[in-house]
Amino acid sequence: MRTPAPAGGAELQEERDGTGARRIALSGRLDAQATASLWDRALALAGGGAPLVVDASGLGYCDGSGAALLVALRERQEGAGGRFELRGLRAELDALVRSLEPSGARAAPAPRPRRGIAEAVGRACVEAAADLRRLVAFVGELSIFLAQVARHPRQLRLRDAVAVADRAGIGAVPIVALVGFLLGLILAFQGAIPMQRFGAEIFVADLLGISMLRELGPLMAAILLTARSGSAFAAELGTMKVNEEIDALTTMGLEPVRFLVVPRVVAAVAVVPALTMLTSLFALLGGLVVFVSLGFPPVTYWNRLIAAVTLTDVAGGLLKGTVFGVIVAGIGCLRGLETGTGAQAVGASTTSSVVSGIILIAIADGIFAVVFYVLGI
Repeated sequence: MRTPAPAGGAELQEERDGTGARRIALSGRLDAQATASLWDRALALAGGGAPLVVDASGLGYCDGSGAALLVALRERQEGAGGRFELRGLRAELDALVRSLEPSGARAAPAPRPRRGIAEAVGRACVEAAADLRRLVAFVGELSIFLAQVARHPRQLRLRDAVAVADRAGIGAVPIVALVGFLLGLILAFQGAIPMQRFGAEIFVADLLGISMLRELGPLMAAILLTARSGSAFAAELGTMKVNEEIDALTTMGLEPVRFLVVPRVVAAVAVVPALTMLTSLFALLGGLVVFVSLGFPPVTYWNRLIAAVTLTDVAGGLLKGTVFGVIVAGIGCLRGLETGTGAQAVGASTTSSVVSGIILIAIADGIFAVVFYVLGI
């Protein structure tokens, strides 16, 4: 029996096969108007013990109302204890129907096949090698554009670089100052506890000055900037990638690395050394509070700093800050440019930029430690 819908709508045809199963064939456009005309007739065919097979191979279009009809047929048939089968529905329409089904009615995802240790290690090595290859290619491309900007400064988009420096530098001053002050306070207290056993509390100033200016100041500033600005770079470029804005730049003949990455790297190189010194300065202020609480005058703290800290320590810290700035901005932009598709892509890129940035900063800091040791600095 065939039930025609209004012109341009869907048709419903009822059949029975040799096994006793009822078969409903749907064809045409199952839009809101056609669904309304077929709804009562279709639901009247569902229910009972005989299996119900819905052949949707003839559907050329199905909107939310049509998907709701298919879901209602399933619920009516299965609620009566009968078997329901939907055949021939196109993949995109099947996804629409599944999105309207109750969570309990959706098919469980297929279990992932188990992988052996050797396969898992092999896949991880291949992914790491591919990631390293992309990183090397990105560093090479970025180096070329930075060299071009150094030779021809007018090629730099100065306004964008200043805006990024304002967000990444001035905007980070409060958190950097707070963390630096607390770090100096904690480090001075922790250093004073064992030094009291030997009556050497005065050397807290030496400990704090050398450790902050040489090591902890650049490291803490870089980690804070990775979490704050590196993730922001990845989110910004990732959103542009998802919205196909980067593809549009490429179509217009604009290099994304030169247009988007270089201003951010230049801004980071400009602000990270300054934030490094700011972190160290507030850490020394925090140490001064502890030093005075131990009964020493501020002038003694100042004299110990002058005697312990050398210009080499300050220069080494600034050099580390500069390199860390390149890493923070570079890895954030790289992860943003690598953003995939989907709702979770930007979040995954942001997380990856923070994790990768901290790992690369730790590796770079280890290399600096070895080089300084070899050079006797």
